[in-house]
Amino acid sequence: MNKKKGTVLITGASRGIGKATARLFALKGYQVAINYHQNKEAAQHLAEELSSISPALAIGADVSNRTDVDAMVDKVQHYFGPIDILVNNAGIAKQGLFTDFTPEQWQRMFDVNITGMFHCCQAVLPAMIHQKAGKIINLSSIWGITGASCEVPYSATKAAVIGMTKALAKELGPSGIQVNCVAPGVIDTDMNGMLDNDTIQCLKDETPLGTIGTPEDIAQTILFLASDHAKFITGQVISPNGGFVI
Repeated sequence: MNKKKGTVLITGASRGIGKATARLFALKGYQVAINYHQNKEAAQHLAEELSSISPALAIGADVSNRTDVDAMVDKVQHYFGPIDILVNNAGIAKQGLFTDFTPEQWQRMFDVNITGMFHCCQAVLPAMIHQKAGKIINLSSIWGITGASCEVPYSATKAAVIGMTKALAKELGPSGIQVNCVAPGVIDTDMNGMLDNDTIQCLKDETPLGTIGTPEDIAQTILFLASDHAKFITGQVISPNGGFVI
């Protein structure tokens, strides 16, 4: 088993980018807390898989619920000690005409994608501030940079992620805490699984590198921002997108 390097809490880690990130951090020797909301079986299976490499724990919590988040952070700290790295990856998306979205759908998108980040950051920060160290990495999207037709609520939440990252980095810098943002391009995940083959091919054709990304591509970017190689980086948005947005 790897020598412990620190503790990372990854929200929405039962699949996709979160799952790839959990695997990579475990391989690098981190204690990994795998948050899930509904997919308990997948999260527990991943925790069992990673436990042969490094300590791992699956924890259920709806990040939009403050009571859930506080309980989750308390459990992680009980098992692993202070959380050194928070990866705010949990998010939901929905495509559709702006005029067809209901107020409830709009609110739910913000509750998970933004308020969830708010809850998680506030929950981990007391220990980070006490230690005068910590890293927070927030997941946005290229659509948070450019906006996307038929994804107005999602684009709005992901733009808010960027704004929150920049502001929080300024506020927390004096406490030795770095806050950065990863804004992925088109990635081969379940979230994009509803796209047909023709649409995927069009997206590949529009990407200068001629392909879409993988969850592992994004996990590597997150790991870099969590590492000592990025110790002078804060308040930044890194967008691994194959040149789709330049």
